[in-house]
Amino acid sequence: MKPLLRCGLLPCFSVVLLFVCFSNAAHAEPLLVSAAASLTDALREITEAYQQAKPGRQITYNFGGSGTLQHQIENGAPVDVFISAASEPMDALDKQELLLPGSRIDLLTNTLVLIAPKDRQDLSSFADLTAPQVKHLAIGEPRTVPAGLYAIECLSAQNLLPQVQTKLVRLLHVRQVLAAVETGNADAGLVYRTDAAISKKVRTVATAPPGSHRPIKYPVAIVRRSQQPAEAQEYVNFLRSAPARALFEKHGFTLAP
Repeated sequence: MKPLLRCGLLPCFSVVLLFVCFSNAAHAEPLLVSAAASLTDALREITEAYQQAKPGRQITYNFGGSGTLQHQIENGAPVDVFISAASEPMDALDKQELLLPGSRIDLLTNTLVLIAPKDRQDLSSFADLTAPQVKHLAIGEPRTVPAGLYAIECLSAQNLLPQVQTKLVRLLHVRQVLAAVETGNADAGLVYRTDAAISKKVRTVATAPPGSHRPIKYPVAIVRRSQQPAEAQEYVNFLRSAPARALFEKHGFTLAP
C-alpha cells in the first residue's frame, strides 16, 4: 500500500508545518526532523523515496525559520534531526553541546534571488527597489530566518539598505515571504532560488551578486538527546544518497561538497 501523507499540528510548537508519514509496517516512535521551511517540498518527496527504501520508518517534519527551530531545541523540544538553512543556528547548538558529536555535516547549498509578482514588469534589478512605486519589500526576520539575514547582507553590500529600510516587511519564514509576493501584499521579496522555482505567480528579477552575502549552507546534525540515534543516522545517510541527491537537485538545491 502506498504510504499516506497527512498534516497536523505539533503541540507547543508555534508556526510549524508538519508532515507525518505512515506506512503499513509498525516501527518505533517516528523520527522528528526539524528543518528549514525552504526544504518543505524537497523533503516531502524525499520521504516517499526513503520509505520505499526503508519500509516501516515514520518521519514527522517540523518546518520553520532556522532560528526558531534552534530555540525550540534549546528549550527541550524532542527533536532527532535538525537541518538548518545557515551555519549560525547549528553553531549555537554545537556550543551548548546539544548535538551528537561527529554527526554534523554540510548537506546543501542554495542561491538568493529577488522576486516580484509575475505580472509586474517595472522591476528589473536590485536598484529598482529604491523606486517610489516599491512600497513593501518582504524578507525573512533576520534574527531568526537565515534568508532574511542573507537579504540584509545583500542589500547592504549594494548600498541599498538605507534607502529601502522603511520598506522592509519582516516575516516568520521564507515561505511567508514567497506568499506575500504571490498575493501582491509585497511588491518584491528576497527568497531562495528553490522557493521561487515552485511558484507560477512570481518571477525572478535578479540573482544576488556574487560575494554580496555569506555562503548559503544547509548543515544537518543529530540532536544529542535523540532516543533513536541509529535511526536518525540512517535517515541522514539517506539524505546523501543518490536518490535523495536527484530529488534535491530536482528542487533546485546543490549538494555541498
